Amino acid sequence: MANAGLRFVCNRFLRGRFAKIQPAVLGGQAACTQDGTAWQKRFYVAVPEEAPIKVKGIELSGRPLYLDMQSTTPVDPRVLDAMMPYLTDMFGNPHSRTHLYGWEVEDAIEIARKEVADLIGSNPKEVIFTSGATESNNIAIKGIANFYKSKKRHLITTQTDHKCVLDSCRALQQEGWDITYLPVQENGIIDLKELEAAIREDTVLVSVMAVNNEIGVIQPLKEIGQLCRSRKVFFHTDAAQAVGKIAIDVDDMNIDCMSISGHKLYGPKGIGAIYVRRRPRVRIVAQMNGGGQERGMRSGTLPTALVVGFGAACKVAQEEMVADRKHIERLSKMLYEGITSKIEHVYMNGDKDRRYPGNVNLSFAHVEGESLLMGLKDIAVSSGSACTSASLEPSYVLRALGKDDEQAHSSIRFGIGRFTTEEEVERAVDLAVQHVTRLREMSPLWEMVQEGIDLKTIQWSQH
Repeated sequence: MANAGLRFVCNRFLRGRFAKIQPAVLGGQAACTQDGTAWQKRFYVAVPEEAPIKVKGIELSGRPLYLDMQSTTPVDPRVLDAMMPYLTDMFGNPHSRTHLYGWEVEDAIEIARKEVADLIGSNPKEVIFTSGATESNNIAIKGIANFYKSKKRHLITTQTDHKCVLDSCRALQQEGWDITYLPVQENGIIDLKELEAAIREDTVLVSVMAVNNEIGVIQPLKEIGQLCRSRKVFFHTDAAQAVGKIAIDVDDMNIDCMSISGHKLYGPKGIGAIYVRRRPRVRIVAQMNGGGQERGMRSGTLPTALVVGFGAACKVAQEEMVADRKHIERLSKMLYEGITSKIEHVYMNGDKDRRYPGNVNLSFAHVEGESLLMGLKDIAVSSGSACTSASLEPSYVLRALGKDDEQAHSSIRFGIGRFTTEEEVERAVDLAVQHVTRLREMSPLWEMVQEGIDLKTIQWSQH
């Protein structure tokens, strides 16, 4: 079995309890020892198994290579290590203020809060834990809009923002708010002059995604923040795809509100945060009522283990962001050049320079994206031709870039991350080239392209 991409986490269960995890690196593998006995649990990131697997009626040769890091990232072994005690011995309610069990987990939560704050350059008191970026986006958009609704009822977002941001804005629209959906340029970046022109006297909030989840472009956050501050408009950004991957400083960028997700930066699912600026103060109407936890902005008992894991993930990200970036840039270049050097008519979606390199969204002309996805069943990737997993409609993000239905339907998003290896990228290149070539050979349209016929000039008859 290939060893590429394997990461090992030590998982102990002895006498009804998990033992303390103490990983020791041994030849690229982590081994934990309890009473002289080594126990290992393989943690697969992106490596195939030898045994065939059948899932949902599809037969696979083994576990596919995992190259879908924008959908989710694997939990870093060090994060799991930090979480384990809070799933076993330290199980108290962090809001119980009268005994040790509550005190010790409350302390752990505040340490995690500081780890999140340190990563984004904020005060820990400005970090509010949530269930994830979707909840954070809802709190920011609906919470700010409702607090200031007596004076300002206009919001601005972009046509390429995340679906939960767009749906939150549509919900407000149905309640009487006025929403501007700002277009983007062909490279996926907004035009700052158009944003400036869209801001009105009654504009309360501008919400612009930091790094796009589909095409990876990075918006000019600092410039947007400066513009919003000068016009006395709050600036919110969905930074789920940005925090832990690119440098974010909320003060330098004049960000007033920011959404963060744990599972996008090698932390656990079900945990995230919203940054809410204290000076100048941003006021929010709580979207969940109850015990008044998290400074009254988000009631409910905090999941200690998830919070601790989230904090640990942020700490690791801060320490290793530069190294991760270099590693991912190198593999991204290898993937893009490897594919484009072997097959023609392959196009990068979004700006080639102002982008997060771990997101490689490519359109393969004259190939249908869903067919390519089925052919690439040995690689876990996503099609850019669906805005939701259940939809086969062309991607609204790619359509906003001016792509036609054919280009939007032929896109594939490759996601490279911390644990991706050269061997996996090489394998992905080989499989992509192999299946694109095969599909094109089966297509009469590709034959016409090879003969120099411009498909746009053809008038198709209807039957």
